[in-house]
Amino acid sequence: MKHNTLVFALVTTLSATLLSGCSSPDNPTPPPLPSMDTQNLAAYGKMCAVAIRDLPAFNCHDGTMIPITVDGGKTPANYTANMDCDRPSLLPLENKQGQCIPFSRVLDLSNGDAQVAVLCRQKTIRTEQSPFFDEIDIVAHNAKDGSTCWFQASGTENQPLDGTNVPSPMALKSAGQYQQAMQYWQTPKQVHSAGCGNCHDNDPFMFSPFVGQVWDKVPTDPFGWYKHLGVDFKDWQPVSLSTRDNTCVSCHRLGVDFTSGKATLEATGQIPIPNANAWAKTYPNSHFMPVGNFHSKAQWDEIYQQAVKDILACHANPKSEGCLTSAITGKP
Repeated sequence: MKHNTLVFALVTTLSATLLSGCSSPDNPTPPPLPSMDTQNLAAYGKMCAVAIRDLPAFNCHDGTMIPITVDGGKTPANYTANMDCDRPSLLPLENKQGQCIPFSRVLDLSNGDAQVAVLCRQKTIRTEQSPFFDEIDIVAHNAKDGSTCWFQASGTENQPLDGTNVPSPMALKSAGQYQQAMQYWQTPKQVHSAGCGNCHDNDPFMFSPFVGQVWDKVPTDPFGWYKHLGVDFKDWQPVSLSTRDNTCVSCHRLGVDFTSGKATLEATGQIPIPNANAWAKTYPNSHFMPVGNFHSKAQWDEIYQQAVKDILACHANPKSEGCLTSAITGKP
């Protein structure tokens, strides 16, 4: 994810000192009014806590470690920069050490219909016991009405994140009690700039071979309501894409932006995946859709090949004949 510098808009305010044109100790200039086009973390986090759940502080080491293996499931003797592996991370890590970085962890903080997945991501090779992480992401989703919130914290090369006592970014507390969280987590506008919703265009929770190794620790809602909360995310308006009786959407939706395009190409072995080893490039591992693919190549081609071609054609031109699109929304 790319993290752009937050640009603050200057807000013109009406001052009681218009006549004098200046402020004084007895008549100070009031502070700028908050922009109606953005929210700070406290406002956004409290809104998400009300809509989804009051989230406690957490420890990344309470999560389940995502394996990095070679040769079809073997733990390597050691991990090296830019090594190849069975299931590299599909999300570009934007580092100097490649896509096969060990010891990331997934933490399920769900509570009933309040589905909360935390990914504590390593982008640097560290020890398994290291308290430090490079990025922590939260996807919070209410399965009852589709309300979805996004949170991200990012460390730097010289100052990674301490993942052992992570302050909650979405809690039922006062704005003053959000100070620690506001130092730790990015603002909603920064999270929007990272573009999470552009890839998660069909569903809050995305399958990949990397995360799929611990998929039982990730909540799922593949055909449920789905809407993004917060003014900073108002332009994330997901739209599904399909063709009539298409087998690619029998288990999940596809979105018009990413999942029907690059993600489909990745899932069907049509484009290279960085740091994928020979095992990952060999069928059936190269075709990780459907999940748990057990078909022979001939069977897969018979069931899915034309369906994939139809999806890719509609991705290129969603308005062409035979392409079906529909807005993905929250519960009215």
